Amino acid sequence: MSQLDDAISRYNRLLENGPCRDLAWVDDLHKRMEEEHLSAGGRLICPFLRPNFITRRQYDGLVKTGEALISAIDRMQRMVLDSPSLLARMELLPAEKMLAAIDPGYQVPEVASRLDSHLTNGTLHVVQYNADSPSGSAYTEVLADLFYDSPPVKEFRKRYHLSRVGGKKNLLGALLKAYKQFGGHKKPNIAILEFRPAYHSGQSEFQLFRDFFREEGYAVEIVSPDQLEYRNKVLRKGPFEIDLIYRRISIQEFLMRFDLTHPLVRAYRERTVCVVNSFRSELAHKKAMFGLLTDEALTAKFPNDERKAIHDHVPWTRLVTATKTTYRDETVDLPEFIAQNRDKLVLKPNDDYSDQHSFFGWEMDDAAWDRALKQAMRSPYVVQERVSPVRSVFPMVTYGNLEFKEMQVDVHPLAYLGKVLSCSSWLSTGNSGFSSVGGLVPTFILDNKS
Repeated sequence: MSQLDDAISRYNRLLENGPCRDLAWVDDLHKRMEEEHLSAGGRLICPFLRPNFITRRQYDGLVKTGEALISAIDRMQRMVLDSPSLLARMELLPAEKMLAAIDPGYQVPEVASRLDSHLTNGTLHVVQYNADSPSGSAYTEVLADLFYDSPPVKEFRKRYHLSRVGGKKNLLGALLKAYKQFGGHKKPNIAILEFRPAYHSGQSEFQLFRDFFREEGYAVEIVSPDQLEYRNKVLRKGPFEIDLIYRRISIQEFLMRFDLTHPLVRAYRERTVCVVNSFRSELAHKKAMFGLLTDEALTAKFPNDERKAIHDHVPWTRLVTATKTTYRDETVDLPEFIAQNRDKLVLKPNDDYSDQHSFFGWEMDDAAWDRALKQAMRSPYVVQERVSPVRSVFPMVTYGNLEFKEMQVDVHPLAYLGKVLSCSSWLSTGNSGFSSVGGLVPTFILDNKS
């Protein structure tokens, strides 16, 4: 049994027949989550009773691989901006292309980013790069603090050393560094940009960031795009003048409601406000980016560590078009290859924020897969080689009783200015259909006590 398997078994036994089998502590934990507003729609964002543990060796691997991949993505971005033919392979909307052409004024387009990955033992597969408006870091940090002092984790810490990974301070530091590179020379007024829902229960992650930034001494407001005005070279919400925007709205969401004459775009174009992440980050966010990364003809001159990270950790991906391409050094007709290999392929929309769905070939019959392929040929889709998910058993309470559910575990390394400084974990049933069972769990780095 591995170190990690042994640790998980020990933790679960604490709940089944150990000192924490009295589940009164669960009510207290859930109450504290409610007090911290860690719920959405009346449902806790973390219904599970165990953190996700990763070993120090796994975490170090996440950092090394994640940073190499982000470096490769940034390198490919620069190539795309210099090449109309590569830019065409990204399938950007015309407005997205225009925004991507604007220099954001700082060095790294993705000040904050997230890699979505499957991590098992020493194997890491990165299936997506969230470079637009990544979320989860503040929730994860608060959950880690709550779990760290819970009875089972306190008991567990008698045998293991656990390290928490945070995000709020890392994000603020990255925002301020980008602002300084932008040319900012004063303490900035910060706006967190989001669409305010007509109603919501619980506290949004944006509010957690707002409160933390204010505690650190910054003037911060949460603003909606329709509240912004731009006049006399100043972007403002009412009397609040804005120097730095932390954008938590996807570009596609923004462009569905506004055009390029919007005050935010005008201020961004004239470089009177620093916007993080930049609108250029949409280049990296499109799944077609992985199609370019896994095209060895394009990466042949990349540094060895970047090419190795791509080869070992990024699944083969291509934009779905009527073309010939390469798969494992063989030339194939792409539509024909997709049609004949559904058991090992998935079709995904090029942009997460579209209203299109993903299609998992191994869950479909030939006729349904053929219909999915026809849809993918009509609108921007990528085809990606199947990655086996990681599954683990997690405890939770259902109707007052302890039960264990096998869940799919996705680990998300969180990077700031290209450096992986944290990670979050998301649990789901792994089914393509809707399920209400899922949520974030805190992530702890696990070491044996010497």
